[in-house]
Amino acid sequence: MKPAALVYAATKWNEGFLGTAAPFAADLVLLLEIAMGAALLAGAWLARRRRFQQHARCQATVVLLNLVVISLGMIPSFREQVLPRIPLKLSKAYVALATAHATLGSVTELAALYILLAAGTRLLPQKLRLTRYKPWMRTVLVLWWLTLLLGFATYVRWYVPGLFRK
Repeated sequence: MKPAALVYAATKWNEGFLGTAAPFAADLVLLLEIAMGAALLAGAWLARRRRFQQHARCQATVVLLNLVVISLGMIPSFREQVLPRIPLKLSKAYVALATAHATLGSVTELAALYILLAAGTRLLPQKLRLTRYKPWMRTVLVLWWLTLLLGFATYVRWYVPGLFRK
């Protein structure tokens, strides 16, 4: 690849496609997370229809895909853009929203992974497995959507300049 082509590709990677100041990766993550949130609702619908095998596949796919998105996109971004500003700038919305999103998102993803292990495998000892799935799954679904809303608020605060300023 010629140097000019590399510069063009790097420039395009830094330009989003949703019409905000976000880079391509942030736009992609936002749309992926919205799609995963919708897929989790579809998976909950499958469970209500007693299609438990399809429900399990749907939810497990989303939880594992989200783990990849978190690992490859969110953690590096948080470490670079937010972590160095804690605790000095935690009172700023830019940092506070991202920190709240990361905290709630971490708890939610860990809980979702626990449900996968406890409900979908025999890897955990019997006393660590779930006996009542519904409350756990419903709680994690609500937490997932709260995390998604915090993520959307973070995206707007970071990449839609002047929206909340007079």
